Amino acid sequence: MSLAFVFPGQGSQSVGMLGELAAAYPVINETLAEGSAALGYDLAQLMAAGPAETLNTTEYTQPVMLAAGVATWRLWKQQGGADPQLMSGHSLGEFTALVCAGAIDFATALNLVRTRGQLMQSAVPAGTGNMAAILGLEDATVEAVCAAAAQGEVVEAVNYNSPAQVVIAGHASAVERAVALAKQQGAKRALTLPVSVPSHSSLMRGAAEQLRAELQKIEVRTPRLRYLSAVDAAEHSVTDDIRATLVKQLASPVRWTSTVSALVNAGVTTLIECGPGKVLTGLNRRIDKRPDSVCLALENTTSLQAALQHIQGAPHA
Repeated sequence: MSLAFVFPGQGSQSVGMLGELAAAYPVINETLAEGSAALGYDLAQLMAAGPAETLNTTEYTQPVMLAAGVATWRLWKQQGGADPQLMSGHSLGEFTALVCAGAIDFATALNLVRTRGQLMQSAVPAGTGNMAAILGLEDATVEAVCAAAAQGEVVEAVNYNSPAQVVIAGHASAVERAVALAKQQGAKRALTLPVSVPSHSSLMRGAAEQLRAELQKIEVRTPRLRYLSAVDAAEHSVTDDIRATLVKQLASPVRWTSTVSALVNAGVTTLIECGPGKVLTGLNRRIDKRPDSVCLALENTTSLQAALQHIQGAPHA
């Protein structure tokens, strides 16, 4: 068996996240306390009680999601969980993967992604950007819809999440036109998302350049565990290359379908989602349809124990 860990990005957060695990395992709250000290506000309180408007604000969501992923990873290791052969992450989850792979310190990464969130929030004036999910169309059809809907504005495919599930982003008015066109083209669903930041679109290029300066200030080490980026579904291990990839990532599409396919082609038979929720696990199952593959999420005590039993009972590659 070959194991990969994947870390979710924005959109997997919810009030009450990690509550069951935190109640059962002290390492969760210990990790959140460490993160709170680095950030200067109470992560555990924000996760447990919200308010949702704050939790869903990009500059808070990003540190919260990173801390939740690291806490879950530490729990996995504390409980005797095996190291994966490969790691990856969806969007923000790439930063979590790099912390867990030993490339970036936890406190450093928390402050970096807080700044990343602030840069993203300020890159486009409030109300002028949007994102939408398009279900049931081929990638090429979504790309053609975006090209037709742009009319001098920006609207682009930014998350290739699974076959026939693509997220688009750009100027709000262009996104609305693309949603209408996608429905005309026969999309099963085409709906705008409750976000104001057009993540991974070319509207983020200015923020990406500002992030480049921030990344030059921090230490990045060679990952202890192999890391695949969802920017290009390729492995990255050289520190300057990792920095450049994280800059490129902010204004480039998330190629999740290609990334999971690359993990499969590398021999991965078990994919475990490490962090709150199970959004990636649903996508992974739609991408990797081999009858013998296993996709799991560490979202509560039951699923944690099931994953541990699965790994401990299986021979390793």
